[in-house]
Amino acid sequence: MHRKTRRLLSMAAIGLLAVPLFTQTGAANAADATVDVTATKQIIRGFGASSAWCGTLSTSIMDSLFKDLGYSILRVRIEENVGDGWSSGNYSAWAPELANAKNAIARGAIAFASPWNPPASMKSGGKLMTSKYGDYAEYLQAYVKYFADNGAPLYAISIQNEPDYANDWTAWTATDLLDFLRAHGAALSSTIKVMMPESFQFIHAMSDPSLNDATVASYISIIGGHLYGGRIQDYPLARSLGKDLWQTEKYFDDDQMSNIMNMAKEIHDCMVTGSMNAYVYWWITWDNGLCTSSGTLFKRAYVLGQFAKHIRPGYYRVDATANPATNVSVSAYNAHDKIVIVAINTGNASVDQNFVLRSETASEIASWQTTANSNMVAGQTYQAPTGSFTAALPAQSISTFVGTLGTPTGSGGGASGGASGTGGSGIGGTGDGGGALAGGGGGGVAGEGGASTRGGRPGSGGRGGAGGTSGVGGAVTATGGRLASGGRADSGGSGGAAGGSGGTPTAPAGGTATGGNSAPAATGGGGGSSAPAATGGTGSSSVPAPTGGTGASANPGATGSDDKSSGCGCVVAGRDAGADARSLGAGIGALLALCGLALARRRASASPRVPKPAPLGRAIRHHHGSTKESP
Repeated sequence: MHRKTRRLLSMAAIGLLAVPLFTQTGAANAADATVDVTATKQIIRGFGASSAWCGTLSTSIMDSLFKDLGYSILRVRIEENVGDGWSSGNYSAWAPELANAKNAIARGAIAFASPWNPPASMKSGGKLMTSKYGDYAEYLQAYVKYFADNGAPLYAISIQNEPDYANDWTAWTATDLLDFLRAHGAALSSTIKVMMPESFQFIHAMSDPSLNDATVASYISIIGGHLYGGRIQDYPLARSLGKDLWQTEKYFDDDQMSNIMNMAKEIHDCMVTGSMNAYVYWWITWDNGLCTSSGTLFKRAYVLGQFAKHIRPGYYRVDATANPATNVSVSAYNAHDKIVIVAINTGNASVDQNFVLRSETASEIASWQTTANSNMVAGQTYQAPTGSFTAALPAQSISTFVGTLGTPTGSGGGASGGASGTGGSGIGGTGDGGGALAGGGGGGVAGEGGASTRGGRPGSGGRGGAGGTSGVGGAVTATGGRLASGGRADSGGSGGAAGGSGGTPTAPAGGTATGGNSAPAATGGGGGSSAPAATGGTGSSSVPAPTGGTGASANPGATGSDDKSSGCGCVVAGRDAGADARSLGAGIGALLALCGLALARRRASASPRVPKPAPLGRAIRHHHGSTKESP
């Protein structure tokens, strides 16, 4: 926390075992780790560390952490020894941290500030005098303005570092924080995001009173906290109010593999159990920091880099099997067409882990690993054309897998047949966060599927709209999203009837599947024969349209212009379906055979689940003031 080290207590010991990178010999098998990119969780703001008491950091250190390892958050300290000079524009004591913030921001990071003490004139008996609340608010605003005016706009400002521990710094109660924000929260939050309470054990009771006051809660953007003792837990009250949850300080004493594994597991737990948006390590250049003052990186820096390098700000955590095997922890993250999976093996034996991307495929999955003998070393590249891949997780290791989700070029979400008469145009569903995903359109002419890219966070595509009941079936003319962008693989709506009042057999038989796996486009209505549900592009095999209604016959989906079967069915209607009709039986047979093999493999490889081990002991104390020299 500050500058004198107290040893961490109650840390669980984990034995050392050096193994070659990606060794598979004698590896144990685990249950599948299933990743569902449509099941989005919290947004990720980033990973980083603090420059408190580190002086002005060198360019090489900033490059190593904020460029090479991808750190995206810097926590700076508000130097109280500025005294009362701040009120007259003498900000020289703030210059070192300004330089650090500018360097971090120049490398794509954000910076936020935390105070340990106000100027001495505002403090009495270890606390901020209530009569000085207004001056303190102006002091914080002056810091924000100084950084903004000098090219380093801050992302957020904290009211107080560890108000509930307060050894060499200022103590606040939960009521003090509430009262301060009632009086000055509106003015402060109008210029910058406000963080509080930065409790040393992430104690919710320190922030509950402020969150339970609707007016005060509106001034707060981030609930920050530290992990010195206590346990990692979710904070439903804060999340229900739309507040970010940031872990803003924790350190580990050395680079022994027991600490390395504890640190990796803690970051995982913050993301998965605590639903946190950010993880910020303690200081950068001290002996229990991330590197020496000369720039030599400790292994701890690479542990954080396994997350920070590829899980970028704005990604979302998505659902994944958190503990597919004893000692294995998995989390996954997604943005647009990228998937990032972090797998931690804290055990003493290698594990062969199978990863399954639900309703997705992936190509060029690169990997990096940190072990006892390696630091973020590039490893094997994988392909997942069927949505799964298996990788060896060495003993005592952190592995990061980064891939591009498959993008079959077949048309996406299909529109249903026309409504009664000519019908209106059907539009595909839109995903959460404003991103248009593949989804079935409503019945109508020229119904559009979802767009082929993921804007915002991935969400469910629209379900297949109902087909027309009579009249002219709507022609499917628009391209849709990629096969796996949307949600459920429904069979679309009921098909548009070709008969009725003069309907022509030029309309598709009905809605195609929306997102997920392509499903049958059902025919509907009585009367004339239905036309094919045309498909196009490349991708997985399209599913034939079964017969439906009375007296209607169904045709298979036609192939696209490149003679490959399409992923989703809906391009311009009316293309020749003859070639696919001849190979339909063989295609279905092959599909059923593959499904049978996959089921048999899953049954053969599945292992009994073992209860998740009890949480490791937590550190109960950390740094505070001394005159120790930086290494």
